[in-house]
Amino acid sequence: MDVEILARIQFAFTIAFHYIYPPLSIGLGLLLVVFEGLYLKTGNKMYEQITRFWIKIFALIFGIGVATGIIMEFEFGTNWATYSKYVGDIFGSALAAEGIFAFALESGFLGILIFGWNRVSSRVHFFSTIMVFLGSMFSAIWIVVANSWQQTPAGFHIVGTGMDARAEITDFWAMVFNPSSVQRLMHVWIAAFLAGIFLVLSVNAWYILKGKHLDIAKRSFKIALIAATVFSLLQLVAGHSSADVVYKHQPAKLAALEGHYDSLAAADMFLLGYVDQKNQKVTGIKIPGGLSFLTQFDFKKPVKGLNAFKPEERPTQVNTIFQFYHIMVGLGMFMIALTLYASWLSYKNKLFEKRWLMGIFVWAVLGPQIANQTGWFAAEMGRQPWVVYGLLRTSDALSKTVTANQVVFSLIMFTVVYLLLFVLFLYLLNKKIVHGPVDYGTKEDIEEGSKRDNPILDHTGKGPIAAH
Repeated sequence: MDVEILARIQFAFTIAFHYIYPPLSIGLGLLLVVFEGLYLKTGNKMYEQITRFWIKIFALIFGIGVATGIIMEFEFGTNWATYSKYVGDIFGSALAAEGIFAFALESGFLGILIFGWNRVSSRVHFFSTIMVFLGSMFSAIWIVVANSWQQTPAGFHIVGTGMDARAEITDFWAMVFNPSSVQRLMHVWIAAFLAGIFLVLSVNAWYILKGKHLDIAKRSFKIALIAATVFSLLQLVAGHSSADVVYKHQPAKLAALEGHYDSLAAADMFLLGYVDQKNQKVTGIKIPGGLSFLTQFDFKKPVKGLNAFKPEERPTQVNTIFQFYHIMVGLGMFMIALTLYASWLSYKNKLFEKRWLMGIFVWAVLGPQIANQTGWFAAEMGRQPWVVYGLLRTSDALSKTVTANQVVFSLIMFTVVYLLLFVLFLYLLNKKIVHGPVDYGTKEDIEEGSKRDNPILDHTGKGPIAAH
């Protein structure tokens, strides 16, 4: 097999596996701030139980995330040496900022977050929780900035020619605030929030179905449901804003996302379908002129299609990009419908009567993860054949000495190691979930706290304490 394809498969596999964990850390970090903030405000020991339980899950996710992310840095040098030289000045600044301002902040306060209970004051511990959460948010900023620069380069000039060419920063802030960075960051942040929030919903839905830790599970579920509903709706806005940037700066990618070929025709928006690349035709369920309306507020205006670009300057796997993109959008709409329906039932005090709905929420944890993965695959494959859009082709970014056998061997080894890590992660996660929250207060503490809390979160103020 071609070295370029193998190297792309290897990097796609390693980064896709790694990306299971950072979104969970970001989304779970947000809810940790909420849960511990409620504990400080109300004094209810139940919120302490909830916070301590999810801190253990957070620590597990953080550890596996760090372990799986290291390999990618070596791949830049082994498989993509030309690319590393070309973007080194750009990525060096962004990744150094990520290490200094994000990872150091997150890891520095992580020890207090995990081991600081009863060793520091409650306010100091809460401050540490906020700092860990902000550290995970800052980490996403610099990674997205670096990737967005590849999509819409800005604030640079090219030094050297031919194989010695490299991009050099001329305006740091123009590089940071390149045309797509802010919109893509909002999209990524919200997607990460949803990943962590749906993990909390899933675990607590399982507790409710099993009749375990009911008071804690119902309260946690309602809090997480509010957050899930809000961010599911906000993702509509963020997603549209990100797509508008693609329309303005990466028209070939947008055309591939919707399988649009004819630049003289209005562009339909497909809800689902199949792209026949040979005949340049899409078959499926569509809204006629829908893409034209979303981009130009006119159902009849033409949109630049793939035929406007030379074959060697447009994505080749159009149907694959189309499918990944529509899976992401479809899951986003599913999450909106699910959370809105559950919120309506919660308002009617009928939420926990629907056991079938709790069953859906147990498995809905997969929704944000699949949407994250397919969204990134659509974005990265849609950028092809460019690794830096319009400047550096993926085929030119490869290391000149790496061989197919070397890439295959390392890919097999990475696959084995990552599968072992994933099995270990699932085993430890399941063990912690089955064990459940630990009671850090007396029954009287918890029941008294329940009476003081906001009735919106628990309409009864009663219920069994956590079962052990």
